[in-house]
Amino acid sequence: MSDLDTIEHDSNQPLPSMEVPVLDRAGKQVDTITVDPANLGGHIRFALLKQAYVITHGNQRQGSARTKSRGRVAGSTRKLYKQKGTGNARSGPVRTPIRKGGGHAWAKTRTREDFRTSLTKRMRRLANRNALLAKLVDGEVKVMSDLALETPRTRDMAAILAAVGIDRTCLVALDKANRTAALSARNLANVDTIRVDQLNAFELLNHRYLVIDRAGFESFLDGSCFAGSADAESDTEKEVA
Repeated sequence: MSDLDTIEHDSNQPLPSMEVPVLDRAGKQVDTITVDPANLGGHIRFALLKQAYVITHGNQRQGSARTKSRGRVAGSTRKLYKQKGTGNARSGPVRTPIRKGGGHAWAKTRTREDFRTSLTKRMRRLANRNALLAKLVDGEVKVMSDLALETPRTRDMAAILAAVGIDRTCLVALDKANRTAALSARNLANVDTIRVDQLNAFELLNHRYLVIDRAGFESFLDGSCFAGSADAESDTEKEVA
């Protein structure tokens, strides 16, 4: 049994072909793109998407948190005052956990800082595509006819996003050569940019909307945006088979 066979077994039927509208900068539909869900996993695989999200989130942990136990805190081990006769409550050394500057009763003493786990390559690639399918089903993908700007200007990018109805967090996927659009979007609140060939399940699920131009959208679907596109396409065919 392959890795993909163990991801999820459900009764979801493959989704039918979808017509994705292509919008101009004024928010008007100028064309449509036919998307075959079979190229994106066929149906939404919730278990796989959660697994990919949790693993990616965990891999971002720094893992360097440390605290000292009472035995590791510098200070005298002498009892502060005698047990009886002072009228005070019983007290031990200054390094006790109940005193300021004392050690922790349950200290964090990890010796391994790496929290990294991983998915197989086929599962990771399928999760990335399936996250896009989930966005398409929810109508949260805005495909633009063009996102090229002559000069970097935040105001122009803000006008484009407002025209297509972006009112929540947004991920703008751009070609690596489209530097002006990246500079125009980087100062907008709740807007992040990413290269088309770096789209992943974590970033897609972390934002409500995805804004992408038509060329980038089609290159992601056919795998031509990735390095070694011939290998990527052959792997994709195996993943969605």
